[in-house]
Amino acid sequence: MRVALLLSLLLPVAAAANESLKLDTAPINTSDAVSIQRGVKVFVNYCLNCHSATSMRYNRLEDIGLTPAQIKDNLMFATDKPGAPMMAAMRSADAAQWFGVPPPDLSVVARSRGADWLYTYLRSFYRDPATTTGWNNVIFPNVGMPHVLWELQGQQSLKVEERKGEHGTEHVRALTIATPGTMSGREYDALVADLVNYLVFMGEPAQQSRMQIGYAVLIFLAVLFVPVYLLKQDYWKDVH
Repeated sequence: MRVALLLSLLLPVAAAANESLKLDTAPINTSDAVSIQRGVKVFVNYCLNCHSATSMRYNRLEDIGLTPAQIKDNLMFATDKPGAPMMAAMRSADAAQWFGVPPPDLSVVARSRGADWLYTYLRSFYRDPATTTGWNNVIFPNVGMPHVLWELQGQQSLKVEERKGEHGTEHVRALTIATPGTMSGREYDALVADLVNYLVFMGEPAQQSRMQIGYAVLIFLAVLFVPVYLLKQDYWKDVH
């Protein structure tokens, strides 16, 4: 079983002067249903082993174009009820014993952390033999979560260089691939983008339909304004 304490979550990436951390911009597009479909596949295979998403029900995946049969055959491994919430395969008691605390629920993690934070975090793990898991993260130092996607990304190492700048000595941190994974850097970034895209969708599944309703209401009000304005002019013409 892949140990997926995926997203005990905390993150910025590589590098920056004066110990400051810069988040990378996540290429998120919640109207890209195909990307979200790829993302939920990653989520189910790597995250759902340890993390639940109790506010997300499997049948809501029909909103991104998946059929009930596709959902049942490819994504529902812990239940046979389409209306059931996404529950972790691991028991909370076991997680607390193994990791110290149960892995957090990820239902609204994208809303609490932000897409850029998640995108950067998932690309910022590096090997660190000083930690319990053997992994660390630039954005979340001493994170308790191991890097569950390391086989795909490979193993990164952290290099810290001292440089003299205008305000004294600056520590510049950089991540480099020490052992390649099964994916290229570009492929891994795309996979993480799809995963984060799904996490954003999961935080508010009704966002797209809500926006469409909002646009329709605005158009209706704009059209209604014309007859209402003309009616007002007609009512008040004798007064002026």
